[in-house]
Amino acid sequence: MSWTALRITPDRARERVIAALFEAGSQGIQEDGADIVTHFPPGTDTDGIAAAVRAVDPDAAIRMLNAPDVDFSGWRASVSSHVVGNLVISPPWLAHETEPSRTVVIDPAMAFGTGEHPTTRGVMRLMQRTLRGGDVVADLGAGSAALAIAAARLGAARVAAVELDGEAIGNAEENVRANEVAGIVSVIEGDAEVLLPLLAPVDLVLANIISSVLTLLLPVIRGALAPGGRAILSGILAEERDDMLGFIATNDFVVRDEDMEDVWWSVTISIP
Repeated sequence: MSWTALRITPDRARERVIAALFEAGSQGIQEDGADIVTHFPPGTDTDGIAAAVRAVDPDAAIRMLNAPDVDFSGWRASVSSHVVGNLVISPPWLAHETEPSRTVVIDPAMAFGTGEHPTTRGVMRLMQRTLRGGDVVADLGAGSAALAIAAARLGAARVAAVELDGEAIGNAEENVRANEVAGIVSVIEGDAEVLLPLLAPVDLVLANIISSVLTLLLPVIRGALAPGGRAILSGILAEERDDMLGFIATNDFVVRDEDMEDVWWSVTISIP
């Protein structure tokens, strides 16, 4: 099964290009000098990827590469578990090595990772300092449901994992079943802006989404939070921090905690 491989030479806004690639579904990024090499699953819309890249960097050079069939047996041997504070993100074949109560089992299937992007780790670290036992949680842009499952592991009473991409829903539901948290986590397909008010009130919102979407969601998040509610935002580049702080203040939130890894900033906010 052949994957789509691209070599991209950004003209500017390198971090924004990387963010756009992950948002478009990239399963891995390799930086090769000035170039970025990335892989997408078979059948990916390459025109859509190019449009996403050029939306943030119109003069970026984009080239298709010959991508050999993926050696999944060799790839599987290279996948490892990742410790994030008191949690562990693990593929199914390594899950027996850690306590089930602290393990988030995510099957990478035909991907090159297990959901341990810096933005995912940032939310998990902040969640461990923020989530209270019995919280009602909404995870917006849930993807594989890794964060929703982590919330269940940390003591949430109920978690709504909201995802717009219909192709991701089946994978999220499978991960929820594999982690035996179906009694806590519900996977819901739809637009977060529409669904979040219907889920209100919630104690904690998780939103690992690109910053342009986060700014649109902030008023909706504020309206959905219960008294004392909090939100953890991620998918924000370090260079966007100051602008995002402005949007946070404009929407009458205060910053409670922050996390930085590589070029990615995550933040916990609440209503004063």
